[in-house]
Amino acid sequence: MVTAASAEATLRAWKPVDPGQCALREAFLGFLLARDDACRRSCEPGHLTASAVLMDHDGSNVLLTLHPRVGRWIQLGGHCEPEDASLLDAALREATEESGIDGLSIDPEPLHLDVHPITCSLGLPTRHFDVRFVVRAPRGARFTISEESDDLRWWSVHDLPTNTDTVPGLVTLATARLDAPIGD
Repeated sequence: MVTAASAEATLRAWKPVDPGQCALREAFLGFLLARDDACRRSCEPGHLTASAVLMDHDGSNVLLTLHPRVGRWIQLGGHCEPEDASLLDAALREATEESGIDGLSIDPEPLHLDVHPITCSLGLPTRHFDVRFVVRAPRGARFTISEESDDLRWWSVHDLPTNTDTVPGLVTLATARLDAPIGD
């Protein structure tokens, strides 16, 4: 299970250049220090989640899910599970499960942080402290829609869906990050 200590280590190693992300990183670290259950979905005030900005091999398309609960196109991701040793493991597992694509590669450095209110599996209003990573699909990857999505679609980085919150900014950050390849 992702522990507060492993999540803290991931966040402490990351040095965001954006002042807003620096401040948010400090807030995440404070939450982790205050709650030893911060990585478990049972943590009612909020809990860490991990998501993946899943890019195709060439970095020209992003795979987004039409999320059934949210009703919008968003990046793949979700809760930390007992088998996840780290936030990185959780993001990669979620990307693999939700896309059906094997052989994904993940950049170990977080891309972006976000806190958003949601009513998730607890059935109560809570917050997701989402740690987002860049993931790349192998050449020729084909997705399979899981039961966690109403739809999945590759979107051109130049023609993203409307009615999204942070997706355009995430895609901009991910394409910049992909200038340094994370693996084939």
